[in-house]
Amino acid sequence: MNPITAFLVFVLVLAGLAAGQWANLYLALPFFVAAAIIAASLKMANAWEKFVILRMGKLQSVKGPGMFAIIPIIDNVVAVIDGRIQTTGFNAEQALTKDTVPVNVDAIIFWHVHDAEKAALAITNYREAIDRVAQTSLREMIGSSMLAALLSDRKDADEQLKNEIGAKTAPWGISVGSVEIRDVALPEALQDAMSRQAQAEREKQARVILGSAEAAIAGKFVEAADIYAGHPAALQLRAMNIIYETTKERGATILIPSAMVDSLNPSTTLALAFASKAVPDPAVPLPPAAVAGPA
Repeated sequence: MNPITAFLVFVLVLAGLAAGQWANLYLALPFFVAAAIIAASLKMANAWEKFVILRMGKLQSVKGPGMFAIIPIIDNVVAVIDGRIQTTGFNAEQALTKDTVPVNVDAIIFWHVHDAEKAALAITNYREAIDRVAQTSLREMIGSSMLAALLSDRKDADEQLKNEIGAKTAPWGISVGSVEIRDVALPEALQDAMSRQAQAEREKQARVILGSAEAAIAGKFVEAADIYAGHPAALQLRAMNIIYETTKERGATILIPSAMVDSLNPSTTLALAFASKAVPDPAVPLPPAAVAGPA
């Protein structure tokens, strides 16, 4: 009983009691009858509710929202339908994918009733039916999908489930807003195997990249060798630069085989001596203290 009906019934009952107490007992009877009629006939539907009313077994109307009245005894409210968006969780345990992998899938469906008449008269319990249809559709989708697609293409799987469930529930006056797969659980042994496979793929990719880099470097070395073969002076300049770069740090010492030193011209040998600070420059005079020696 809604608050307005309860208030009116309370006022009529109170008035009947007062009339019977202060006036005549028979005077209270009409108030009691009016209170009973109002309690049975005056209904109120909230903004999200629909009342399905049958009159002598036949559909009379679908009322709501707001206040309305029915004829007691003749009219009967057979269902109160909630038109708001509802959520139903469902799952599939140990369902086999197309490549025969057992998975546990947990999903949720968002739906609402768009036709209260069909939801009340076309099916006995539409909430239970939605749960059963959702589970069946989920198992069918898993059985027709490969494991890799099920794990990577979640949006496609959600859209497929939405279309399949929506097509089955539309005759009941129910629309499916969306379906979301929340979790796909794999057996632990399969998780370890997939982890090793992913690691092997990463190692393979790293080796391919390293091989490509080595090939590129070798090609550059071949180009450099061709240039140095036609220009010996360039090779000598490069050797001098390498020696300088190696020995430019303070206190650095480098040992070079005599054959390599002989292959360089005298100016390169002199540059090596300057870089390593092993031989003083003859062009630069020594300080007097260094010429005289220690006292």
